[in-house]
Amino acid sequence: MLQTDKIENKIGDKGASGLGSGLANCINLSNLTLDLSCNEIGDKCASDLSSGLANCINLSNLTLNIISNKIGEKGASDLGSGLANCINLSNLTLNINNNEIGDKCASGLGSGLANCINLSNLTLNITSNEIGDKGASDLGSGLANCINLSNLTLNLSSNAIGDKGASDLSSGLVNCINLSNLTLDLRQKQLICFGL
Repeated sequence: MLQTDKIENKIGDKGASGLGSGLANCINLSNLTLDLSCNEIGDKCASDLSSGLANCINLSNLTLNIISNKIGEKGASDLGSGLANCINLSNLTLNINNNEIGDKCASGLGSGLANCINLSNLTLNITSNEIGDKGASDLGSGLANCINLSNLTLNLSSNAIGDKGASDLSSGLVNCINLSNLTLDLRQKQLICFGL
């Protein structure tokens, strides 16, 4: 088990990239909590961190907090690719609020999560990231493959999701047939109407 908190430091791409390289060697790691919130991490670090996570194929529990950094579409999309290799994940908490990830990242996360078929508990907080309809739709498509999910907390508030994105997201969630607890926050800058 590895747990590290590096909150509100001045860790940039170089320092966090070293963390990614180190993680790549931890192939037997089953539990990881990593908090890199409120630093200066950008796309390069997120990509390097993702490469490291991709080697941690025995991870079953992952908590990753990278709130309020400078991660853009490429870094967050690469994060989805790294998670795609973590097929043994059963518990995932991913907090990437207040970055600059947009639709491409939400799509990449959806694709990555689609491979995590053993997930039973997922908390995904991606508020304030300018995610629109396409990102929400692709995230829903990815979650549709997570048929073993029993507990899902999905916070997509303060993005740019409209009626179509909300509807497509809910269509994906319909496939999560084992879902027993759902917390969904879609408060947006505009009103949306959809049915579950």
